[in-house]
Amino acid sequence: MTHPPHDSSPSYATYPWQPVTPPPTPPPAPRATPRHPALGHHRDLRVLRTAYRRQRRVATLTALGYFTLFLLLSACAPSLMNGTVSGGLTTGLLLGLVQLPVMCVAIALYEFTARRRLDQLAARLRKLAELEASRD
Repeated sequence: MTHPPHDSSPSYATYPWQPVTPPPTPPPAPRATPRHPALGHHRDLRVLRTAYRRQRRVATLTALGYFTLFLLLSACAPSLMNGTVSGGLTTGLLLGLVQLPVMCVAIALYEFTARRRLDQLAARLRKLAELEASRD
């Protein structure tokens, strides 16, 4: 029985059942900082969000505040609400009828301030986003 020479068996740097370590990857190149801040952190976007939030609160509180006042007067001051204003029209009925114009005024003020201030901010941000998209 002859044995093969030692030179004939392959030599392994590691054991065959151990995983081969991949070569090290170079670190990523540093990214250039953009000239403008990211759109989500832009000052105008924060101003726009704050203005929308304030506008919604004012409109909601105007409408709900008047309705709450009407309900409180109906519950706590029935003699005031049953008082006659003129020609059989009670104060409660008059305040109930005035509720519709109050809602319309709240909606009109909401639209007016949106056109006057918020639409300009939104248009400026939209234009900035288009410019950023065209640069990339």
